[in-house]
Parts: sequence; C-alpha cells; structure tokens
Amino acid sequence: MEYRKLSIYNTLTRSKEIFKSIHSDSVGLYVCGPTVYSNVHLGNCRTFVSFDLMFRYLLHLGYKVRYVRNITDAGHLEGDRDEGDDKFAKKAKLEQLEPMEIVQKYTLGFHHVLELFNTLPPSIEPTATGHICEQIEMIKVIVDNGYAYEKDGSVYFDVEKYTKKYNYGELTNRKLEDLLVNTRELGGQNEKKGRLDFALWIHAKPEHIMRWPSPWGWGFPGWHIECSAMSKKYLGEQFDIHGGGMDLQATHHTNEIAQSIACHGTGPARYWVHSNMLTVNGTRMSKSAGNGFLPLELFSGNHPLLERAYTPMSVRFFMMQTHYRSTLDFSNEALKASEKGYRRLMNAVSLLDNLKISSHTDFDISVSIERCYAAMNDDFNSSILIAELFEWVRIINTINDGKASIDETNFKLLNTSMKSFVFDVLGLLQESDNSETLNRVMNFVIDMRKKAKSEKNYATADYIRDALQDIGIQIKDGKDDVTWNLV
Repeated sequence: MEYRKLSIYNTLTRSKEIFKSIHSDSVGLYVCGPTVYSNVHLGNCRTFVSFDLMFRYLLHLGYKVRYVRNITDAGHLEGDRDEGDDKFAKKAKLEQLEPMEIVQKYTLGFHHVLELFNTLPPSIEPTATGHICEQIEMIKVIVDNGYAYEKDGSVYFDVEKYTKKYNYGELTNRKLEDLLVNTRELGGQNEKKGRLDFALWIHAKPEHIMRWPSPWGWGFPGWHIECSAMSKKYLGEQFDIHGGGMDLQATHHTNEIAQSIACHGTGPARYWVHSNMLTVNGTRMSKSAGNGFLPLELFSGNHPLLERAYTPMSVRFFMMQTHYRSTLDFSNEALKASEKGYRRLMNAVSLLDNLKISSHTDFDISVSIERCYAAMNDDFNSSILIAELFEWVRIINTINDGKASIDETNFKLLNTSMKSFVFDVLGLLQESDNSETLNRVMNFVIDMRKKAKSEKNYATADYIRDALQDIGIQIKDGKDDVTWNLV
C-alpha cells in the first residue's frame, strides 16, 4: 500500500483532492492562531488540536513540515471592524495594564493550555507586531498594483476593482451581488469607495496606544494583512496548506486570498482546510447563550454545566473521535463515554509489552494496518482510525486472556503500529492515573479481597470487585495473579 496516498478536502474547490506538495518531501502549513487579548476558548482549542493531528500525520508520513501559526497581538478591533475599540487597548484599560502585558499574559496562557492538550509547537510562531515592516511593504505593492487606495491616513482594499479581474467570493462560492446584499454598514464606511472594501492600514488617533509610522502616517495594520505578510515571508508566495476555523472563511480567509493575488498574482495556498464549530448540548457555544466554558474549567470541573472534571487526554481523545469537518458537541454523557474509551485504549497499550509470543498467530495485523492508513489518508479521518484501533484493543485483550495467539512477526507489527498511531499520530499520552499511591492502595485492596476469598467470604470478595467496577476500576482474576485497570 502507498501510505502517502493522502487526500484532503479543499474548501476552495469543495472536493477531496489527492495531496501533492509543491516540493516533493516538504510541506508548508499555515494556521491562523489566536488573538491574545483573552483566554483561549474551547472552539479555538478544537481547531488547534485538529491541525496538530494533521501536522503529526504529515510528519509520520515522512514529510519535512514547516508549520507556521501566528499570534495576533495588534490590529484586531472589536467586532472585526475597521473602526472602533482596539481589543488589546480595551482589555489593558480594564485590567490596568500595558497592552503588551495583556499580550504576554494571554500568550502564556494559550501555550499552557495547548501543552496540556499535548500539541506540538509550530515550527515558527510569528507575531503581528514583529512584522509591521513586512505588512507595510505588502500594502505598498498592493497600492502600486492599483488594488488599494489611501484616504485620510488609512489604506483600503478596493474590492470592486479586484472583482473586475478576479473572483472575490471563490472560497465561499458566493457572488459579489449576494455579498453586497448581506453586508451591513460598518465603521469607517464614509471613507471607503465600496461597502466590501476592508482596511489594510488604519489611521491611529492620538489616544491609540499601539501605533507605528508608515508612508501614510502613524497607524496600525488591519487584521487580515498580517497573515498574508507572514505566510509569504516564511512559506513563500504560494505554499501547500492554509488552515483555520470555518468561521474565518467568509471574511478573513477571503481577504487573505484577495491580498495575495493583488500583491503577486497567486493565491497563498493550494489547499484550504477548515475545522468545524463546537456546540454544547446541541447549541452553539457562546457567551450570550451562557453555555461557554474555558479549557481549564473543563479540567477542574468548576462550571455549572459540568458534572465533574475531565482530564486533558480524555478531552483530546473526545475531539479525535469526531472528524475535524464535523460539528463537535460537548455533553457530560459524551465526555464520560470518551473517558471510558480512552482508558480502555491506554490499558490495552500498557498490556502490549507483556503479551506472550507464540509460534503461530490467529491475526494478520498487516491488513488492519492498511485500514488505519486508509482512514487517515481519507482527509485525516481520526474517527475511523480510532475504530480500527479498538479492534486492536480487542485482539490485545483476547491474547492477554490466553484465548488467542500471536507470533513474533505480527506482534512486532502490532506493537510498533499501535504505539505509533496512539502516541505519534493521535498525540495521546498515558496520564498519571496509575500513580504509585494508587498502585499501593490497589495492592492493599486486592490483598484484602484475597484474604476474604481464602476465608471463603465470597460475598465480601464480590462486593469489593463490584464496588470497584462502579467507580471505574476493573479487577481481573487470572490463572496466576490478579490484575486491575481503569475502565
């Protein structure tokens, strides 16, 4: 089987395509990162965990991946508009801090949460404020090419001029007429030629804290130009994959494409990949609905909607059980089921190294391995991969119970592939539930149960077994010993 036969759903063409990188053994991947003026929310985390899976799988396939994920620390105004309050300045006033203290505080918090989710760090993590020069230079080229104009110190992209030659709505498959009908009046509209025009550079009022000198006067960059400038700097005028949440398609990513084409004649990426939204009990997560909670609240259980805490790996596993393009719905019932599945999976992995090797086998692992690759090659379908891995869980438990055999060749395939898919591709970790203290407690409980059985007090022995089962600990009576695991 050709393991590099990867297909990706391309939002730009609205179809699955066989992935072919621009450079045969290298991949350029750009993902829109967080705006660091508040704590990262779960919807963001779902996006970053999804692209961590893709990053990991591309590495697993042997590609050299340059993964760029930006930090937006300037230029993002309230309501995604071209005029109004700066998100960083507003939060700085509320917390009585400098804007860059806000940036530092929430950048560190963002990194901490993603570390708990065991996401790999990107190859490069550029900031908007660190690339003001690159953004100014790109704006100058767009102006020189006739696709932008200056008005009172601000520079706007001329969408109507652009659409005379290019399709502005190609990413979302929407016509210009429909976009105009659905566009509400925005701030700064009196300065613009057209309703769809958006700011590349915004004139800074005297009281605006975060501002820089430019050919058009003191100001700051618009939200969209930063990603165009930074992706170009680190990945080139055209690269392989551009990703982000589906909420970025209609405006941010549409404008990124227009900026890049207006600057150098080509769209930035060949494949556009978008993760779907997150809901809670079937309702879209939002502050106004009162159903929003932060990752750390999920891990501590400190939220009215949560019955208890859930560990980072249980939540990561929960996210992986749903394909990244499908809606992910959080509920206590779903999280509990995923926690149980995660523990079953990790328990099977822990049994691998002690499996008995036989001279014959009841399993051909190579066929199952091909199905695992087929799942991941089908647009990173982690949900199907996990289903295949649970077939391996069944095989491992059957062998461990002495009801089936596996030879050395198939054991090596199973051992290597299971750990590779679980740890390297899915990015799961063995959490410290099986701590030394818990081990000592369980040894004590098992000794008590053995004593009860030796005294023929079978009612007490059964009670201990059943009570442990109720709290998620399973006891197994083997031929030579008694073992336990979390379920």
